[in-house]
Amino acid sequence: MRQIETKAGKRWRCIRSIEATRQGQAAREAYGRQVSEMNKSEAQSRARLAKPIVI
Repeated sequence: MRQIETKAGKRWRCIRSIEATRQGQAAREAYGRQVSEMNKSEAQSRARLAKPIVI
């Protein structure tokens, strides 16, 4: 993670996200979709584990 200055103030950004931005919009969007899919999968997995067993 790296702190960068934006119009809205200082923000923390992943180094891989910053590098993808430098490669162009398509690379940044592809990286964003990949991270979103990983987050979604992880959230679904946690939800399944936290689901109570009903007898």
